[in-house]
Amino acid sequence: MNPQVDVFFSKAEKWPVELEKLRMICLDCGLTEELKWDQACYTYHNRNIVILGELKDHCVLSFFKGALLYDAEGLLTRPGENTQSGRWIKFNNIQQIIDLEPILKAYIYEAIEVEKAGMKVKLKTTADFPVPEEFKNKLDAVPALKTAFYALTPGRQRAYLLHFAAPKQSKTREARVEKYMLQILNGKGLLD
Repeated sequence: MNPQVDVFFSKAEKWPVELEKLRMICLDCGLTEELKWDQACYTYHNRNIVILGELKDHCVLSFFKGALLYDAEGLLTRPGENTQSGRWIKFNNIQQIIDLEPILKAYIYEAIEVEKAGMKVKLKTTADFPVPEEFKNKLDAVPALKTAFYALTPGRQRAYLLHFAAPKQSKTREARVEKYMLQILNGKGLLD
């Protein structure tokens, strides 16, 4: 146990018992406990394996390279539709964790083996994301915008592409492009 991580557990409001049980499972698997992103993170030879999280309706055991796990029990889900690598398992009571403990340990050991083998998730590149027509038209019409957009980091580019493509209506996509043009021109990401 890492005393620095105790802060995370002391702040747990809705799922303290569940998170403490997940902590014990991770430690039983020989992982090193660290505090990263204000969360309890578990590593193997300085490589992230799993992280715990507390949300309103559940707590989670999240696998950094969950997409590479076999998932024989069908427990792993994507945190979001655009998540490429991570997968998590949600819990909303202690009994679920107790019942799944041997399976959770097997998944953690598999995640350790994935890391030992040096396996990597093949991530989509920015070029794999479609450019919404409304944004493409604006890039063609404003060369400075095109230059500024492609000067952004790939992650910032993807964030904009996903944000601009999300609405169903063209006028909403156009409004989003207009809203963020200045921010792109200033070299800033969607959330900067």
